[in-house]
Amino acid sequence: MDILSYIGARAALVDKALVSSVKALPAVHPPLRAAMLHTLSAGGKRIRPVLLGASYELFGGRFREVLPAACALEMVHTYSLVHDDLPAMDDDDLRRGRPTCHKVFGEAGAILAGDALLTSAFTVLTACESRKMPAARVLKAAAVLAARAGASGM
Repeated sequence: MDILSYIGARAALVDKALVSSVKALPAVHPPLRAAMLHTLSAGGKRIRPVLLGASYELFGGRFREVLPAACALEMVHTYSLVHDDLPAMDDDDLRRGRPTCHKVFGEAGAILAGDALLTSAFTVLTACESRKMPAARVLKAAAVLAARAGASGM
């Protein structure tokens, strides 16, 4: 498989898993879930999650074993884009050729959607726990993600 086919196939897995992950979150207010899905379904190259999975595969793992971690990484990235598009920041009207979250759901809706994507990423990440991915390793990944998504990261 050539590199572009590889990236496309893995990105498609991530896209599908992102939607499934958000739909599976319990007790999310429907308009908030719609705002989260709006931003995640806008497409993109999905380079971050594909690189995460490719790195895992390089050491003998299977992409699907870290798919929740890949989704969590993309959710954190997307949260940053939602907040970056807000009027108080860049005030962008379009993201990936579609109206930005705040243009569709209002500023408050976009802030809540971004916050929900960030916090839900950690819920999604915990789905990695398995025989091959023990809880201690998932906990360490969560700590790294939290540090890099916070004041000392992005």
